[in-house]
This record gives sequence, structure tokens and C-alpha cells, in this order.
Amino acid sequence: MSEAEGPIATGPEPVHPQPPTPEAEAPKRRGASNLVLRLVSAAILIPPVVWGIFEGGFWVPLIVTAMVLLGLREFYKLIKAKGAHPLETFGLVAGGSLPVIAWLGSEYHTTLLLSAVLLGVMVLQLQKARITDALESISGTFFGVFYVGWLLSHAVVLRDFYRAVAARLGPDAVAGWDPDVGAFYLFFCVSVVVGGDVGAYFAGRAYGKRKLAPQVSPGKTVEGAIGALLAGLLVGVALKAFFDQVAPTLSAQLGYVGCAVFGLLLSGVGIVGDLVESLLKRDAQVKDTSNLLPGMGGMLDRIDSNLLAIPVMYYALLAWTFLTTRVPA
Repeated sequence: MSEAEGPIATGPEPVHPQPPTPEAEAPKRRGASNLVLRLVSAAILIPPVVWGIFEGGFWVPLIVTAMVLLGLREFYKLIKAKGAHPLETFGLVAGGSLPVIAWLGSEYHTTLLLSAVLLGVMVLQLQKARITDALESISGTFFGVFYVGWLLSHAVVLRDFYRAVAARLGPDAVAGWDPDVGAFYLFFCVSVVVGGDVGAYFAGRAYGKRKLAPQVSPGKTVEGAIGALLAGLLVGVALKAFFDQVAPTLSAQLGYVGCAVFGLLLSGVGIVGDLVESLLKRDAQVKDTSNLLPGMGGMLDRIDSNLLAIPVMYYALLAWTFLTTRVPA
């Protein structure tokens, strides 16, 4: 390049925050105090979520939409720390619309909206004066809507599983079902993932030696992952036994074997979901996505495992129902 041509404008260099404090340098009392903060935050967060799951109606998309908006804001904060310039307002509106569309329609309609979102992102990007970060802007905006909005919107259709099965297999397939069976399935999924997280925490602290994914999350161990799988299995079976006593119509469609299988599956998927978010945070060089929930980090830190587990539960449960339900010809 000659001097007469001048430098090519590439925009400001991305500003990276300081990396998190290495675990070896962290205060020793942090583990105990962090656990107390986690318990306090859980005591505040869990009751309204559980109430919303069993109350149903518009409360489910309302709660899910709030989680999506908070999680999306934190996600866009992550990629902006990497120097990207997402279409944040458009992404928030699109992502917040997905749970509502899922409630009014189905996951098929959310997929249609997702396709329209991608087209809209590309059209809006064409009108931006800054074109040097088009690839980052389009991919970052759309991935946020997909990762947080589309995946979590499956909580709405899982809660309304009765209607989903009736629409696919006909009314005979749900004959004798409790219309609120989806409340059990959604509560089951969230509880197994939380149980797996707790099992991984204590098993990792007590026995953790071998690193599970040292480059992604140095604190996670193979022993912790085994603890998560065992805890997920136990929670799944325990929930079946509990609901068979207090609300047998809700748990009647999934036997003990099914609950054990889903307990193992969901706790394993939860580990993957947690590692994916850890990968994103490590790339952005932050420890937590925000300080919204004391001891827990941000909303995205809390829903990361369920972002994958809930869609897996929904589609695997559809397949399980199709294979185990006899529908008259």
C-alpha cells in the first residue's frame, strides 16, 4: 500500500475486559460464601418459576419471555466485548417474540419466524453505514436469537405437550391424558438439570481430580460429570415416585424406566449446555455474564444447561410418545 492511498479504516480495535481471577488465586473462603449466595438467590428465583409452570396459561410465555430478554442482553454484552456490533434492539424484539409465537402456535411457527429474523437481520445490515463488521453483526445477532430465544421458547411448547401431541397424532393419542401433563414434563426437565448441577458441584468438590474440559472450564471434572449423571438419574426416578403419590395423572404417561432414561439424558445434555456457555464466556474473557443473581451470575448463567435440555426433552418426548402410544388406525 502506498502512502498516498492512506490506511484502510477498519474501525476501533475490540476492547477486551481483564480475564477472570485464576482459581488458584481466588480467596479460600469464596466457596462457602458463594454457596450461601447461591442458596439465597435460588430461594428467591425458584418459587415463582415453579408456580408459573403449574399455573400454566399466559404465565409460562411471560416468564420465558422475561428470561429470554435478560439472557439475550447478556449474550449481546458478551459479543460486544469481542468488538462485534449486533443489531441489539432488533434481536431483543425478535427473541422476545418467539415464546409468544410458540404459545399462540407451535414450534413450527417459531421456526418460520426464525427464518424471517435471519432475512430481517440481513436487510437491516445493508442499511448500516458501517460495513466492515457485517459478518460479525449478522452472525452475532442471529445466533443470539437462536441460542437464547428459539431454544428457550421450547419451554412453552413442552408445557403445552398435550396440545402438541394431539395436533400431531390426533385426539385419540391423548385419550385419558391429563391436559396439564406438560407441567410435569417441564418441571421434570428443569429439576433434573438443576439436580445434575448440584450433583456435579458436590461430587467435583469432594472427588474431582481429572479435568473434563480444561481449556473451556478448568473447574469442571470427570468425577463431577459422573456425579451429575447419577444425580440426574436419582432425581428423575424420585420425581416419578413423588408425582405417582400426589398427582398420578400427570406422571402416568412416563414410567420408571422412561424417567431413568430421561434423567440420564437430560443431565448429560445439561453438562454440554453448561460447557457451551463456558466456551462463550472464556472467549469473551469474563467469568459471569452479569451480576444479576448474587452467587449465580447472570440469567444466561442460570439457563445455559436448560437451553439445550428443554428442546432435547421436547423432541425426545415426542419420539418416545410416538413409539409407545398406540393410536387406532
